[in-house]
Amino acid sequence: MSFFSRVPVIPVVRLSGPIGMAAPLRPGVSLATVAGPLQRAFTLSRHPAVAIAVNSPGGSPVQSHLICRRIRQLAEKHDKRVYVFCEDVAASGGYFLALAGDEIYADPSSIVGSIGVISASFGLTKAIERLGIERRVHTSGEMKSFLDPFLPEQPADVERLKAVQREIHDAFIAVVKERRGPKLQAPDAELFTGAFWSGPRAHELGLVDGIGDMRATLHKVYGDNIRLRVVPLGGGGLLARLRRMPAGSQTPGLDTFPSGFADDIVSTLEVRALWARFGL
Repeated sequence: MSFFSRVPVIPVVRLSGPIGMAAPLRPGVSLATVAGPLQRAFTLSRHPAVAIAVNSPGGSPVQSHLICRRIRQLAEKHDKRVYVFCEDVAASGGYFLALAGDEIYADPSSIVGSIGVISASFGLTKAIERLGIERRVHTSGEMKSFLDPFLPEQPADVERLKAVQREIHDAFIAVVKERRGPKLQAPDAELFTGAFWSGPRAHELGLVDGIGDMRATLHKVYGDNIRLRVVPLGGGGLLARLRRMPAGSQTPGLDTFPSGFADDIVSTLEVRALWARFGL
């Protein structure tokens, strides 16, 4: 069935996964991966609405902002109303994506919010001492070894990091206030601590407009005579990479895996940790 058929079609774009981070089986959400599908979603249907499903625990604040801004640019250019539906998680950068919606809906069990900034690492100075490893660092520029995990943490480095985090946090808060405005029903001291809430509590706080799933909500607004059509994002991931293994390989070993396979394993662990923050 064509987007231009007589049955009204509402395009659906699914933004799922960590933002700006890539795992083997699921490429990260970034402007580069979603720009094309977003363009198609806003141009391939005559219907005045586009639906976006968000299921993300966050990630890059830059990519979150770029995608949110692109959605708003397309909505204004094509005079479309954007409906965002939070699935398992729309937290941190995931909630930033949701802010692109004219209306935001969540499931009763959705995790919503986490309006804050986090940076996490490890201190390994004692570990390398026990292993008898000598750390050698040579820099041109006194800040180039900033927060090196193999060097003792410096108070000045921590303060500099916190200053940057405050600036990023302030930018996030500004977008929340711009997009949600008078809908917000709690003071800043409650909303912007980095806490997250269930869908119903997020509704009470004004972070979302209602509780409901995509199909039921859009049928209620536009009637039963509509069709939802997912605009695919495409992608590749681990399977595509394994297909590019050297010809003649029989049993995959360390020498036959793609050169970036070890990086993929690390990325997978990082992604798993990001979802785990929200019990998933």
